[in-house]
Amino acid sequence: MDWIRGEILGRGNFELCVFAVFFSDNEKLILDELKDCPEVIRCFGESFSYENGEKLYNVLLEYASGGALADRVKTCCDRGLPEHEVRRYTKALLKGLHYIHKLGYVHCDIKLQNILLGPNGGVKIADFGLAKRADGGKGRVSGCELRGTPLYMSPEVVCGGEQGPPADIWAIGCVVAEMITGAPVWRCSDLAGLIMTIGVGDEVPAVPDSLSEEGKDFLAKCFVKNPSKRWTAEMLLDHPFVCDDQEFEDLVDDKSASTSPRCPLDYADWESSTTSSITSLPSLEYPSETDILFSPESGSRSRSRPNSPVERLQQLVLKQSPDWSDCNDWVTIR
Repeated sequence: MDWIRGEILGRGNFELCVFAVFFSDNEKLILDELKDCPEVIRCFGESFSYENGEKLYNVLLEYASGGALADRVKTCCDRGLPEHEVRRYTKALLKGLHYIHKLGYVHCDIKLQNILLGPNGGVKIADFGLAKRADGGKGRVSGCELRGTPLYMSPEVVCGGEQGPPADIWAIGCVVAEMITGAPVWRCSDLAGLIMTIGVGDEVPAVPDSLSEEGKDFLAKCFVKNPSKRWTAEMLLDHPFVCDDQEFEDLVDDKSASTSPRCPLDYADWESSTTSSITSLPSLEYPSETDILFSPESGSRSRSRPNSPVERLQQLVLKQSPDWSDCNDWVTIR
């Protein structure tokens, strides 16, 4: 299969790193093992390309059209996401992490920027460049064992470089709290001060007051200083915070099952009561033959008007449905 490089959609963490090829190669190997998990971004292959005299290693990944979860949170203007939406994302994240941990890996860099969304809002865990085996194996990755983003690091990572599955769970707690509040869990502006806050003493990230009791208890299970007492992804999947999100899942399923519009005028949002300008359209002055109805009882004829402004517009524009099988006049766009 031939691949063509398009415009830049986003950049990873190792764009300027000398060892970027090794990290990317390690990422592909891990993604190949995780290919059966729907909550993990898919890898379709690898390739080398030459651009401006430079040889580049490319990992060909699934396109998540919904963008990063970090961008979804930003659209809420620092107010945070609705809790029912947070519950749904959290449940999907836990499913993905449970699969990752079951296969013996640790992601090591769970954060909003590395969580992508599909076209229907489905979660895709991405950026496995820092991932490693939970048993301490490094695979083809070399370097310091202190991996990840400081704001999401757990106490055991900061203190001793101990980075197992519990570290991902701590990061999940940070992600959940940030989705609720729209702000990171730590307010430290100084990196050294942040590291000291996380690693020394008993302080843990603050639990948002606006969170439900189930949510507060969920975060309490994530923000446990002792990693051996922290709940696992499998345990958290049975927590009430993510077990009671069926209503929101049904809502998303209904949206994904809606029919595709055949043209711009055949779109449900045109029926919205907020679009007041469209409701004042005049009726058709010259109806077609199908608009004339005959009543056998009265022997009279009457004019039938379409039921809605959308139908009236469609009669003006559409004589018949498009023939999608005829592609002679299609134009290729890039």
